[in-house]
Amino acid sequence: MSISSVNAAGTVLDQYQLKDSAPKSNELGKNEFLNLLVAQLNNQDPLSPQDNGEFIAQLAQFSTVEGVDKLNTSMESMLSGYQSSQALQASSLVGRKVIIPTDKAVVDTSETFKASLVLPATSGNVYVNVYDSAGSTVSRVNLGQQEAGNVSFMWDGKDASGNTLPPGTYKFEAQATYGTETKALYTMLPANVDSVTLGQNGGELMLNLAGLGSIGLSKVQVIGQ
Repeated sequence: MSISSVNAAGTVLDQYQLKDSAPKSNELGKNEFLNLLVAQLNNQDPLSPQDNGEFIAQLAQFSTVEGVDKLNTSMESMLSGYQSSQALQASSLVGRKVIIPTDKAVVDTSETFKASLVLPATSGNVYVNVYDSAGSTVSRVNLGQQEAGNVSFMWDGKDASGNTLPPGTYKFEAQATYGTETKALYTMLPANVDSVTLGQNGGELMLNLAGLGSIGLSKVQVIGQ
């Protein structure tokens, strides 16, 4: 490579220098990398010029630094858009009812409570025990024989004697018998969304449920009215 070629290369590289101020950290940014490369070209030994292959490799390094910088900018933009989407979801969920996998629910006993359970295989005897906040059994919902799948059930808010119980948090224990075995079942119960917490750094949106605590949006099965 001749001296004139080196100077030409330096002139071309000079065109790409940005006029930004010095970096605020000790990291080597793309501007500093470019300045070092140009300085190397301007100060190399004319009798022993830089090898073409090495020069191309350094330009490739600069291209990589430039690409990483643009990728970081794009990722920041995507994250910002995702957080905006989360905020929109949050505003639409507050005050609505969701169906989640849990065994507890806040029940308004003046109305019929509707929920469902997951039955993995057909059973001749399916039932749901209802417990109050003190852990005492207050009622049982008998469903008899049921086919495998999601099985709906209802509770009228009354105890075994037909007395209406006070509103509050109740536990629902679904079970099914298979011969001499009794197996516990998953229940899908409704809950009201009081508020939401936006995920930090792209994390999951958390729903704060009335009387039940928080749960991730990914665990919600159904979003109701």
